Amino acid sequence: MAPRDRVAQTPTAQRIKRKVLVAITLTAFLPMLVVAYLVYAYALPLLDPQEQARDLPWMLVMLVGTGLLMAAGSFMLWDLATAIVRHADTLDKPRRAAPAAGTPRLEPSPETTAVQQYVQQSDEVDSLMQSFSRMLATIEQQASDVNEYARRLDTAYKELESTSAQLKEFSFKDEVTGLYNRRFFSIRLEEEVSRYRRFNHPVSVVLLDLDGFKAVNDELGHAAGDETLRAMAEILLKQSRGINVICRYGGDEFAVLLVETSKSGARLYADRIRYVLSTWTFAHGRRITASFGIASLPEDVAPAADELIRAADEALYAAKRAGKNRVSVHEDVVAAPGGRPGA
Repeated sequence: MAPRDRVAQTPTAQRIKRKVLVAITLTAFLPMLVVAYLVYAYALPLLDPQEQARDLPWMLVMLVGTGLLMAAGSFMLWDLATAIVRHADTLDKPRRAAPAAGTPRLEPSPETTAVQQYVQQSDEVDSLMQSFSRMLATIEQQASDVNEYARRLDTAYKELESTSAQLKEFSFKDEVTGLYNRRFFSIRLEEEVSRYRRFNHPVSVVLLDLDGFKAVNDELGHAAGDETLRAMAEILLKQSRGINVICRYGGDEFAVLLVETSKSGARLYADRIRYVLSTWTFAHGRRITASFGIASLPEDVAPAADELIRAADEALYAAKRAGKNRVSVHEDVVAAPGGRPGA
C-alpha cells in the first residue's frame, strides 16, 4: 500500500475526516434544509395576514437555530484548521532543527513517517521536474544557436552568390563604356544562331565603326576619346530594345545583335542610329559619324556565328570604301583591292 493510503487509515486521519464531514454538514447542508423549510412553511403563509401572528414566532426560532448551527460548524472548521497547522508544525520541527547532543531520539509515529515519505517523494519529483526544465532550456538554447548559425550561413551563401554574379558581370563588361564585351557577344551570338537552327527565327548583326575617331584621340587626348565612346554607348542603349545585345567590339567599333529582326528591320535600326549620331552634340564639340555593316540570317550566309560576323564585317568595309557615314548590307559588298581603310 502506498504511503498516502496508510495515512488515510490511521486514527488521526479518521478523526480529521469525521470533523470535516460534520463541519461541512453543519455549515452547509443542514442550514440549507432549514432555510428551505422556513421559506416553504412560514414565509409563504406570512403573505396571509391571518397566519402572520401565529407563525412568526416559530420562524424566528428556526432562524436563530439555523444561525447557531452555522456558527457551530464554522467554529469546528476553525478548530480543524488550527489542528492541521499544529500538526504540520510538529512534522516540520524535526527537519528544521537537529536534536541537541544527549537528547533521546524519539521514534516517529507511523503517521509522521508516512507524511515524511510522501514529502520526500514530492521533493524528488520537484527535483526531477527542475532537472527536466533545465534540460529543455538547454535544448532550446542549442536549437536557437543552430537557427542563428543557419541564418548566418544562408546570408553568407547569398552574399557569395551576389559576389559571384558581380564578378561574372564584370568579366563580361567593357571598362570604358559599361557595355558588354566581345566575349559575351560571341556567346550570345552562338545561342541565337542555335535558336535560328531550331525555330528558323530571323537574327541580324550590325557592326559600326566611328568615322574620324583616330583624330579625336590624337588631337584631343584619350580622355576625349573615352568620352566619345561613352556617348556612343548611350545612343545605342537609348535606341535599342532590351532583348538586343550591344557590345564594344574593339577600339572604336561596336556590335549589335538584333534578336528576332530581319534584314529590313536591321537597316531601319542602323539608319536611325546614323541620324541620331549626326545630330548629337559631343563634349569636345566635333561632329562624329559612323559607318554600318549589316548581315542577317537566313538571307546572307549559312547559319554559323563566324560566318555572320564575317559577312557584317565585309558590309562595314564596303560602307567605309563608299565614303563613310553609310549603311551597307551584305549585297553591297564589292571586291576591291587594298586593305581595310583606316578610321
